[in-house]
Amino acid sequence: MVDDIDDWYQDFVKFLETDTPEGAVKMLRRWRIDEEIISAIRERHEAEVLRIRELEEPRTVVTDGRDTWYTGPKAGDSCWPAVERLLRGDGWSEESLRSLDRSSTRIVSLLNHPKEKRFQTRGLVVGYVQSGKTTSFTSVAAKAVDRGYKLVIVLAGIHNGLRRQTQARLVQQLVEPNPTQWTQLTELEHDFTPPANPAAFFGAQNRTHVLCVVKKNATVLRKLSIWLKKAGAYLQDCPTLVIDDEADQATVATKSINPLIRGVLDSLPKNVYLAYTASPFANLLIDPAEPGGLYPRDFIVNLPKPEGHFGTEVLFGRESIEGESAEDVDDGYDMIRSIPDTDEPFVRPMTKAEVEGFEPEITDTLRSAVEYFWLATAARLVRGTGKKHSTMLIHTSVNTSVHDSFREPLLALRSEASKKLDSPEYRRHLRDLWNTETSSVRAEDFGERKIEFEELEEHLPTVLARCRIIMDNSNSQDRLDYDNGPVIAIAVGGNTLSRGLTLEGLAVSYFVRAVSAYDTLLQMGRWFGFRHGYADLPRIWMTDELARWFRHLATVEAEMRRDIDVYMTEDKTPLDFAVRLRTHPALQVTAAAKMKTAVKAASSYGGQRVQTHYFDLTQARLEQNIEAARSFVRSVESQVARVEGTDNRIIYREVPYRDVLAFLNSYAFHPDATEARPELLTKYIEQRVTHAGALRRWNLVLLGSTPKSEEKKFAYSGSAVVGLVSRAKLKEGAQDRTFADIKTLMSRPDAVADIPEADPSLNEEGIRRLRRQVAPDTGLIVLYAIDKGSQPAPGRQQSRVSLEAPEHVIGVGLVFPRPSGSDDTVEYEYVSADLSRVQLEEEDLSLLEAEE
Repeated sequence: MVDDIDDWYQDFVKFLETDTPEGAVKMLRRWRIDEEIISAIRERHEAEVLRIRELEEPRTVVTDGRDTWYTGPKAGDSCWPAVERLLRGDGWSEESLRSLDRSSTRIVSLLNHPKEKRFQTRGLVVGYVQSGKTTSFTSVAAKAVDRGYKLVIVLAGIHNGLRRQTQARLVQQLVEPNPTQWTQLTELEHDFTPPANPAAFFGAQNRTHVLCVVKKNATVLRKLSIWLKKAGAYLQDCPTLVIDDEADQATVATKSINPLIRGVLDSLPKNVYLAYTASPFANLLIDPAEPGGLYPRDFIVNLPKPEGHFGTEVLFGRESIEGESAEDVDDGYDMIRSIPDTDEPFVRPMTKAEVEGFEPEITDTLRSAVEYFWLATAARLVRGTGKKHSTMLIHTSVNTSVHDSFREPLLALRSEASKKLDSPEYRRHLRDLWNTETSSVRAEDFGERKIEFEELEEHLPTVLARCRIIMDNSNSQDRLDYDNGPVIAIAVGGNTLSRGLTLEGLAVSYFVRAVSAYDTLLQMGRWFGFRHGYADLPRIWMTDELARWFRHLATVEAEMRRDIDVYMTEDKTPLDFAVRLRTHPALQVTAAAKMKTAVKAASSYGGQRVQTHYFDLTQARLEQNIEAARSFVRSVESQVARVEGTDNRIIYREVPYRDVLAFLNSYAFHPDATEARPELLTKYIEQRVTHAGALRRWNLVLLGSTPKSEEKKFAYSGSAVVGLVSRAKLKEGAQDRTFADIKTLMSRPDAVADIPEADPSLNEEGIRRLRRQVAPDTGLIVLYAIDKGSQPAPGRQQSRVSLEAPEHVIGVGLVFPRPSGSDDTVEYEYVSADLSRVQLEEEDLSLLEAEE
């Protein structure tokens, strides 16, 4: 019987290529196969399906009851094997290929079976900026057409450059390996032009797959929609995959593009709309209850970060999020260089009135950035590995006239450098710059060999001679083109360089443009991606404020992806999925038009740690916080008899909650501390006291270190003296002597500092469990007296600098017990999609309406 099952199972798999699993079972019954064999076949297929559903990566949130039919590539497939073969030839490792195979298989398993009678599916794939999203959706398209999808439409951003780049990639990886299997509706240099007789492309006689790569442009989409409608009944059996690349751009809440995309989908009786983006903020704020809308109601996929990818967190570090301790989060690489605020007026117009006639100057920081680019390019020529191209990006404005104004100063700088190359003084200057940079970021840490200046200097004349100065914008004729040999270029641009387009061999970025939306800011990070062969060399020059924004954005990203993982493990559906997006005082999550259905999310402090890591270092604020801490301790000492103390820890138990509230309202929290807001903390504590009788009593811990001298002690009161703790500040933003970001204040053991003999190796869940057992309704507040002269710890000198505060700094950590029953929530500064109706300087979008 086993042999019979094996034979019939192979037939069942063949039936699946032309029918749904239910249809394949009916086919077996027509052959009068024994029901016991059919049952065994179904069990085997279900085991295969379960294997796909339970893949650890990518993480998915899926609508209840959604069938999984695709279980992976099969013998006889032609498109996916061709893609795999090309990628292997490009040097992809076997593990990277396996990861791509797994993730694309999981995504295709969430699409509808092409033989279903009708379907309108909405899905979202969340990737990383410059992380290979194009390769992912190319692989998904390849596997989908191998199983019977007929039409593939790719919406490729709003610029010709990205559309052309996407068309070239898809032709190379899908069409050229199997030319007889494809018909193209668009060409490399031409967007969609309606061909005659649309029915001929979809009739039964035409067995080829149809590829269409279009911009998100009103004229183009209108022509496509009208053309598809003319195909009429021929589309009834045309399973279609619509891939929206950069789906947060122009798709959501736009007056023309959004309805036109929906019009294209309405023309297709069998379609899957698959949104791809690295910044899904707008997509997750779409109204899920809107009929025919594009909210990802059927599934959300969180792609894993590929090995070797440079992302926001890797470059800028981030704050710790719930469940993390200081040791869990890196500071980021020492690759960010500061542009002082005083430089900005010389490299970008500060008002609209200054745009006309603006003439930039080559500031010291811009000169250093360009010179380092030439040095890094020469070093890459010595190595001879990785990308053959080398690019520098200068991004200061969206205005094309500002871009053009950089041409002459940059040409003059290149000419000046060429003339001075023989000067010993200039060579010493370049050597000092190179040695400074290579000592900040060690090549050996990235598995690369350090290049000495003497090795690269002989290549500098070649680099300068080949270096092109390119203005890449919607008006320029001389654009970045990587198809005709190795490129060395300094590219000045705006929107055309800030969305989707890959800057090959990007080594240096000079970036001062400020924007107000998370998604726009994140997409501008063209420096994210892969740096094979030169991972130690990238540098980014930007203002300290922008560096802080990117650091904050890294935290937002981490929380968003964590929420996807949490919802997956809790077996939630996309309609339950109101992902919380942390707000920032100076940033919008996305454009205001896209946030019309967003609401402030209710949040709870239950089971969480809250800690200060931003500090105002002005004398007045530091003195205010010292007095707040001392007043708090004096009040506690007048009421609480139970005190346990050593040089590095003093514990007060049974502290009344009103003393805690008084302290929170007298302590000056930094305005950027989005979680540590006294009004929210106070409201939450009062609600817990009133509604549940919890948090009436607190434990106060004055946490210090073992002091080496009297100077290293801090007195909260005459009897409460502890050793100062050391917390150096991050290098980013260090030029602002009135501000410090220490990243993380509390270590994990600090969360049980009031519990005798607590195991310091406890993880987060262990800490919560222990606190629930020992102090189920008691809060913990920990004060830290931070040494004003704190120095970086050994091994942290590259990312940290001394605190250099005028007074000692008081840090505050709070640990809230996890409620045993329901918890009180407070309105928190997060936004999310409004699910209440569900039962159960900005981007230039003028090209959307441009005539084609």
